[in-house]
Amino acid sequence: MPLTTRKKFDALTGLRCIAACMIFVYHNRKYWRQEHYPHFLIQIFNEFYLGVSIFFVLSGFLIAYNYNKVNVGSASEYFSYLIKRIGRIFPVYWLVLTAYYLDARYGNFNFSLFTYSLFHGFSDRHNLDAIAQAWSLTVEMTFYFFAPFMLFLINKKLGYVFYFLLALFGAFWGTGILLHHGSLASYSFLYPFDFLLTGTFAGQSALFLFGMLLARYFENHELRFVALLDNFKYKTLVGLISLLAIILFLTTFQKNLLDQSNKYLLGNLIQLTILPAVIILFFWGLVDERTLISRFLSSKIMILLGNASFAFYLVHISYVNLALKTIVLLPDRNFVLLWLISIFIYWVYEKPVYGFIKRFLDKRGRVVTGGV
Repeated sequence: MPLTTRKKFDALTGLRCIAACMIFVYHNRKYWRQEHYPHFLIQIFNEFYLGVSIFFVLSGFLIAYNYNKVNVGSASEYFSYLIKRIGRIFPVYWLVLTAYYLDARYGNFNFSLFTYSLFHGFSDRHNLDAIAQAWSLTVEMTFYFFAPFMLFLINKKLGYVFYFLLALFGAFWGTGILLHHGSLASYSFLYPFDFLLTGTFAGQSALFLFGMLLARYFENHELRFVALLDNFKYKTLVGLISLLAIILFLTTFQKNLLDQSNKYLLGNLIQLTILPAVIILFFWGLVDERTLISRFLSSKIMILLGNASFAFYLVHISYVNLALKTIVLLPDRNFVLLWLISIFIYWVYEKPVYGFIKRFLDKRGRVVTGGV
């Protein structure tokens, strides 16, 4: 694979569609429990929230690969990077959120800066307010904020980033404890520990870091423990089988059909260590090997669905889905219809808006540096 040139990772784009579908199945599994699907199948569906983990690892990989040269010492360069990341997340989120608040049946015009800023995602009490799945956007935006600093540390010495993330976790934890014993206790900011571990960047940072380390290896081949697999020819197959095996193993933590493994500390530790290692092996295979799986994920329809997956993530539950169900509810829980809506949002709104923001910032950057 020509690692010296930038390229699109088409198979990884298509994989975003699969991750989004996993999350859709996870959120709709309660209906299938009522329809007496096989118990083992429901147990597997209970673990499909791991689609979010795939998104986090992928985000770490792509940010590290595409923004490795961001100069954290340059305020203008860092600001430009951050605005691009904000432009990637907020326009579609604000569109859906505003529609929610304008609907008297749901938001009833009770606009809140708390949710518009995504700051509510730091609160265990409020992180599911309005557009419930937006809690993960707070995690994502926190990563975007720290990513250039993490890349700077990785490029200096790999061990530095581990110390940084440990210190960050401690800072988040300490802040949560202090706020819990103060006047803001009712908000449960960064508290309790279970929420800190599963619902914040501090707790989920290992997933992003694994993706960043894979990107680092692609850049300079310096990670010896990864280089051992460089000539291994079955990374896609082994990665996929291992990923499925971990999902099956995690089902053993469940005590009933309402349970899932991330309610248990050991289950979380597996998801933050073994799982991302397997995910990056699968990613590596998709990028490095030409297989039936990579060809399928790189097909035009999968790339389109992958590009529309962020919009799908924001409409598949909460406001848009609930409002749509008042009009029509198809046997597939509106799965296909929600994808069509997502594609429309991507083509008509998300892609043009993000494209405008990128062009504006790129033009501004050329003016500032005196470029053509």
